[in-house]
Amino acid sequence: MKDDFYDILGISKNATEAEIKKAYRKKAIEFHPDKNPGDKTAEEKFKKAAEAYEVLSDPNKRQRYDQYGHQAFEGGGFGGGGGMNMDDIFSQFGDIFGGGGFGGFGGFGGGGGGQRRAKGSNLRIRVKLTLEEVANGVDKKIKVKRKVQASGTTYKTCATCNGSGQITRITNTILGRMQTASVCTTCGGSGQMIDQKPADADAQGLKVAEETVSIKIPAGVEEGMQLKVSGKGNDAPGNGVPGDLLVAIEVLEHPYLQREGDNLHYDLYVSFSEAVLGASREIDTVTGKVRIKIEEGVQSGKILRLRGKGIPSINGYGKGDLLVHVNVWTPKTINKEQREFFERMSQDDHFKPSPDSGDKSFFEKVKDMFS
Repeated sequence: MKDDFYDILGISKNATEAEIKKAYRKKAIEFHPDKNPGDKTAEEKFKKAAEAYEVLSDPNKRQRYDQYGHQAFEGGGFGGGGGMNMDDIFSQFGDIFGGGGFGGFGGFGGGGGGQRRAKGSNLRIRVKLTLEEVANGVDKKIKVKRKVQASGTTYKTCATCNGSGQITRITNTILGRMQTASVCTTCGGSGQMIDQKPADADAQGLKVAEETVSIKIPAGVEEGMQLKVSGKGNDAPGNGVPGDLLVAIEVLEHPYLQREGDNLHYDLYVSFSEAVLGASREIDTVTGKVRIKIEEGVQSGKILRLRGKGIPSINGYGKGDLLVHVNVWTPKTINKEQREFFERMSQDDHFKPSPDSGDKSFFEKVKDMFS
């Protein structure tokens, strides 16, 4: 699973545009290739930071990411799809890099330090949907057991780092005095420690509670897709950021319809007499029943297209179609009278196969269906 964009930049879910830009500048300075020549790990982190910034700095992309996570950008393309190169980054973020060189960072400053807000762990659940719910979208209310801050838990300033979240050390070297800073191992960088907690809380001042979470599932989701409900995972101790609730989509099998992308397929069986004389039949769709007309002389394998009766695109670009596959049902057993009738008809020219140019082969029909 790809790293969370907010975690990559070290910011909270409600970070402002200015905070996002500041955080990216800091990461860009830290992992810039000119500062880390030949370091593939630093280069990868540099690219990840650029990818995170590209999405979170755009309000529309950020909104999609907050709702759908990385799957909002699946299918390739810069911005969630990965695979970017340095040229992409420098050309797209010229204002950040000051023209592309490392020297362009001069006015930004190294920044750094300060408390680190802990993040609670994510929770994962599976939600089963009918095909009708997929087609129309649905609001689900799910009971989730999550860790929450126990009432009565209080915190105090970490005595080791005095609330800074860092330990600063000064050493004397042949080049002079050198100052280094590292994360406080006592408080984990939060600057806080448990002061008091109730008996039913764990060592971090958290307890398990059941909560009903509302999940808005948009139309068009697919099997295996994962949605994200921000802030509904486990709480973090102190002033930390709650984790997220990750919702995996499972689509139940439909008794009559099969999905292929945004299109749906329906197998319609008609009797021999209906194929000869024509008929009117009622079939199921994801939005209710519809009545369709079977023309006289319909051939087995005929595909009837009901436009707009499929699944809405998850990206909001129209709907798929419902493809009705006509199958002429041949009786497996017949009585003596019926056999005599068909024996007579077998000599009738009207019952002998005589396809014309309008009667396409199976492969031609498949080709038309996907064109």
